[in-house]
Amino acid sequence: MIKYDRLWQTMKDRGITQYALYTHHNVNRAQINRLRHNENVETNTIDKLCNILKCNVEDIMEHVPDENHF
Repeated sequence: MIKYDRLWQTMKDRGITQYALYTHHNVNRAQINRLRHNENVETNTIDKLCNILKCNVEDIMEHVPDENHF
């Protein structure tokens, strides 16, 4: 499972709010909701967040092992 819990701390550390993401950086509110619920998001969304927050991927997401096998 991919979790985005680190995103919220990184945003706090950088002084970027959810409001700023969708008003100033044009991040779709639906994408923010998907991140909040640890749902699938596109890699270009992750790339955009890394650019906005000036951080690495591991600063916004992490893999947590689960029983999801394909």
